[in-house]
Amino acid sequence: MVSSFAGVVGHRALVGLLEAEAASPSQAYLFVGPASVGKATLARRFAGLLLCPGADSGCLRRVVAGTHPDLSLVEPDGRTSLTVDQARSTVARAVLAPVEGERKVVLFEEAGVMTDEAASALLKTLEEPSPTTVFILVAEAEHDLPPTVASRCRTIFFGRVTDEEVAAALVERGVDPEQAHHAAVASGGRPGLALMLATQPQVAAFRRAWLSVPGRVGSQPGGAFRLAEELVAAAEPLLDALDQRHRFERDQVEAEGALGRAVKERQERERRRAAAALHTTGLEILASWYRDAAAAQLGAEVRNRDVPPVSLTALTPAAAVSAAGRVLEAVAALHANQRPELAFAALFADLGTAA
Repeated sequence: MVSSFAGVVGHRALVGLLEAEAASPSQAYLFVGPASVGKATLARRFAGLLLCPGADSGCLRRVVAGTHPDLSLVEPDGRTSLTVDQARSTVARAVLAPVEGERKVVLFEEAGVMTDEAASALLKTLEEPSPTTVFILVAEAEHDLPPTVASRCRTIFFGRVTDEEVAAALVERGVDPEQAHHAAVASGGRPGLALMLATQPQVAAFRRAWLSVPGRVGSQPGGAFRLAEELVAAAEPLLDALDQRHRFERDQVEAEGALGRAVKERQERERRRAAAALHTTGLEILASWYRDAAAAQLGAEVRNRDVPPVSLTALTPAAAVSAAGRVLEAVAALHANQRPELAFAALFADLGTAA
């Protein structure tokens, strides 16, 4: 028997929870957690568990590929949002009888971009559920959805996966152990991002670039902007594997047709999420340097053992903790959709003034 969750990296406790849930599933689930941490992957695997009795391998492959007739995938209409028309169409399909089995699954892999009108259209179905339909909504946070919708879902929270688990999974897939370690660290506990970075030789340089920031910030605003541009550019080579896959996908469809436009729009959303995850990870690497600066002077263990110990004494522990806090504020600015160049430049200027 093939496990529906075979090949999933980390999240062992959640896998056990979802396996137990499958016997008597709730009407609706909300999977929340950081980008690229594995929410959508586990959502499809959970859908496979619900739709494929006996874990039939052919059935599972169709679910994972999105071609099973009892799986409805709902994607944004265009580049930004799930519309009310899509929600109404989804509700209409949700009440139909299953084609092959006893259940239907409706999966919103980008539920966080649902408009208020779409959420309202979906709400009535969640309040008066069909006994044969299970909804799975995937978002980065509960507050991405109206409280009326989120409150009617069983929320499953996803955390980061440890560097050790991510690196071990990459090694199992044939990645060189040193490269696997670099990709795991640079991914910030996001298996999806780590898999993308595993083939990119620049991943070690990306981490070094962010760890070099404390020694390069200064009081000149121009320097802060130049450094910000450099760090934004450092993420671009790491997106090469994603860009190659996207080019291959586009080659399989007509670019000018409706399917071609839908593929292009989905790819643009995917690339934006991947770039945002890399920018967040870079800031987290920088915050870890400041954390190490405080830890080294207070006798605690440091995370970045390859950083010269003498460099960690450039700031007092109090100043290092304050700087780490400022870095995390920049993470919040990115999540609020501030342009990374502006968020980084403001951060580097502040760090340079405090240095």
